[in-house]
Amino acid sequence: MTTDDWSVPETEVLDAIVDGISAQRAVLATVVAVDGSAYRRPGAKMVIAGDSGVGAVTAGCLEDEVAGLAEQVLVENEPRIERFDLTGTDDIWGLGVGCNGVVDILLEPLTAEYRPVAEAYEAAEDIAVLTMLDGGSTDIERASHAFGHPTRPANYRDLSFETPATEPDWPDDLLTALTEPTAELLAADASDSITVGWEDKTADVFVDSVRAPPELVVFGSGHDVDPVVELAKRVGFCVTVVTFRGAAVDDERFSAADHVRTTAPADLRENLAFDTDSYAVVMSHNFVDDRLALDELLATPVEYVGLVGSRGRFEEMQDAFATEGRTFSAAEQARIYTPAGLDLGGGTPFHIAQSIVAEVTAIHHDRDPQHLTDRSGPIHARSTVIPSVDDG
Repeated sequence: MTTDDWSVPETEVLDAIVDGISAQRAVLATVVAVDGSAYRRPGAKMVIAGDSGVGAVTAGCLEDEVAGLAEQVLVENEPRIERFDLTGTDDIWGLGVGCNGVVDILLEPLTAEYRPVAEAYEAAEDIAVLTMLDGGSTDIERASHAFGHPTRPANYRDLSFETPATEPDWPDDLLTALTEPTAELLAADASDSITVGWEDKTADVFVDSVRAPPELVVFGSGHDVDPVVELAKRVGFCVTVVTFRGAAVDDERFSAADHVRTTAPADLRENLAFDTDSYAVVMSHNFVDDRLALDELLATPVEYVGLVGSRGRFEEMQDAFATEGRTFSAAEQARIYTPAGLDLGGGTPFHIAQSIVAEVTAIHHDRDPQHLTDRSGPIHARSTVIPSVDDG
């Protein structure tokens, strides 16, 4: 497994899942539980096909071992869960790899049963995959899929469950007990193993939230757009480049982008779709175009509008708006980030792109950027969805 294969963005892992289903000779490894600290959290995935692997379930310390286990999974054609204890110092796994936790990894053959997940991903829809880890049976079952909606509403509680024909139905009472925690995990873009109770039974279920990638829309056609596109793609954004007045619309000009569009800045809402998981960076460096684009974007649900340029330039822009009777509300001001980017230092195009993409990433994950050494508690957010067990 090469470093490039290990460090690919999640979108490429999902692409490998789609390919693996078609090949029918691949194994999907997924972190389903972590006790303590670990490099990756529940939901991290790796696809193993032959001698190659795409994605990562740890910092690189277990990938070769997982690949070896994948061969057995293919031969036996049965899923299995492997537990790796990285807390010790004497056993084979306590190798000082930077983790201090116990990691459970589900390995399963990639079959047509996983196709609804692939189809949801290709359609840019959100989906939660429910896998029974222990329900009074030693078998691992994936008998239910909970679907979200492509419009990504704030409330995910309106979920419908679909059961693949190849698996038995789950009891209605169990699905009822799973609906609320599944909705909460999907809305939080989090995955976790949970214990739910129904009637006089309990079940351990892994809820895997597979969200459509967030979209970053970059407005501009200059050479400084390329580093922003490249870095945003590496961290998992779906990137659209929008040029104005027909400039540089050739896909080859921005080959790393998922889409390249052209439109007039005053017509953004007519020609582009935005939702609460869209983010915008305006960097055409044309004062009039940027001003028109900013006004249009503030009329969309986009919560981050990064405007590249100096603070003085934005003040001049506000003055121009004021002459037209246009002022910004406090809520609008809170969505405008200018100069765009975090204060990381450095002035090269990639330094600037790094600061912008880092800021967008922090906003997407609802984080206030700070040094990790100054952060109390765990680095990665922990799921708070722990439904109570009803023994009666």
